Amino acid sequence: MVSRTSCQTHAIRLWLYAVAALVLAMVLVGGATRLTESGLSITEWQPVMGVVPPLNDTQWQAEFEKYRAIPQYRELNRGMSLDAFKTIFWWEWTHRLIGRAIGVVFLLPLLWFLWRGWIGPGLRARLWLIFGLGALQGAVGWWMVASGLVHRVEVSQYRLATHLALACSIYIAILWTAQRLDGRESALAPSAIRATAIGLLVLVLGQIYLGALVAGLRAGYVYNTWPLIDGRFVPGVSRLFFDLPLWRNFFENTLTVQFDHRMLAYTIWVVALLHAVNAARMVKAGPVVAGAIVLAAAVTLQAALGIFTLLMVVPISLALLHQAMAMVVLTIATVHAASVVTRMSSSAKAGDPVGSVEIGIAHSRN
Repeated sequence: MVSRTSCQTHAIRLWLYAVAALVLAMVLVGGATRLTESGLSITEWQPVMGVVPPLNDTQWQAEFEKYRAIPQYRELNRGMSLDAFKTIFWWEWTHRLIGRAIGVVFLLPLLWFLWRGWIGPGLRARLWLIFGLGALQGAVGWWMVASGLVHRVEVSQYRLATHLALACSIYIAILWTAQRLDGRESALAPSAIRATAIGLLVLVLGQIYLGALVAGLRAGYVYNTWPLIDGRFVPGVSRLFFDLPLWRNFFENTLTVQFDHRMLAYTIWVVALLHAVNAARMVKAGPVVAGAIVLAAAVTLQAALGIFTLLMVVPISLALLHQAMAMVVLTIATVHAASVVTRMSSSAKAGDPVGSVEIGIAHSRN
């Protein structure tokens, strides 16, 4: 068991929230990079030297020539001016710079906290796992970019969705860890409420993955009607599953991908509403009920925004707002799920190091 003061615990939580804010910023800038077709503007992966952007006309021209050698320029942007290239370059450069900043802001304070002895074995393992996932995310980001440099004019939707889902998973892990370090005693929420809260978090993450597939396939620019899609609420099987093998339709058929995105949105909305009603009925009042209601409201707003974005044929402003709102929903879902999971979990009772740290903090205050 690790004994630390409430001020030390507060410092660790603030640090984690700061890292989470940077991850959120990176996801939002990444969305803008995708929508502005900027992701392939930097054609090399230079983790260290890439921090320094072009500083003179010669260096800018050299970067531009590298971009002019890839299919996206030749097939989509032939004749682009240097000034236009600079615009897309800065989006991608900013995206990568935030990624590097996340690594520094995470690692240096972590080493300091470890040196000071503020972090015990269980929490230490969790934080190193998060750091490892962050390093993996950098490699996955380049793996995604590389898919659009030779034979394609854009990145693979498979790799785009993987990149975004991993970023969101890291974001969830950071927020969850910070929330669980709160240390305050919390009432045990009914098992049904805990299950649906965690289920909603998983569904929201799955919906973001599907949204990335929609973006990668440009599926939002077709079937711009609602509530019907392709003239029906549920398209014909021959339209949904015309490709072979059948599994490819879930990733490469624009109709199937958009239909799946819609159906999961409906599912999340219904589950979120029922979750809020059940929380009010079973818990009556308090943070659990408030969190469930806020989550249901955010999901409703996001669904309406998604419909409006589709009907308007995905203007960049609405698309960016839709992506930002998705992260808001994910944030609320994560905080809510973490708050309803009791700190006196079965794993903690069995001697789980992380749970023991959290219990020790709470007990030290009594």
